[in-house]
Amino acid sequence: MFSIIFSTENKIKIIKVLRKYRPEIVLCNVPDDRHPDHGRSAVLVNDAAFLSGLQKIETNDGQGSLQEAWRPKYVFNYIQDIYHNPAFVIDISDVFDKKIESIEAFSTQFYNPEDGDKEPQTYISSPEFLESVINRSKMFGRMIGVKYAEGFLSKKMIGIKSFDAFIQKNT
Repeated sequence: MFSIIFSTENKIKIIKVLRKYRPEIVLCNVPDDRHPDHGRSAVLVNDAAFLSGLQKIETNDGQGSLQEAWRPKYVFNYIQDIYHNPAFVIDISDVFDKKIESIEAFSTQFYNPEDGDKEPQTYISSPEFLESVINRSKMFGRMIGVKYAEGFLSKKMIGIKSFDAFIQKNT
């Protein structure tokens, strides 16, 4: 089964999308998480992101035109369930409510007090799961002096051109 997931065909599908949209940054799951599909998808995306920069791998755009090689500058892995020490965190205070709304949109998977005992209890359907998501965002936020933050991993070293990059400019 794993050979199907990591197949050349699946990598080529992702390579075509990367070459079409040419993103500088790609976000995906961490390679090691509670749900095995999350880790497998991260490996698949990381592999495809590297391979998409190789000219010897030829793909077309669906209209028959050859796509140019393109490699994203960064692939960042967002932290989900298993704790990882982040390479960096980003202030998400202004959009935190949207994050919670997006999680709650999957109402059949997560805790919903209106369901009562109709649905079987699972690891992510307990009220404590959503609390843990909120508390992790608070903890990461506290590390950088904001209300909420999101943590990311990066295989690649993140560099800056000058210390001015650390200074927020008033706009």
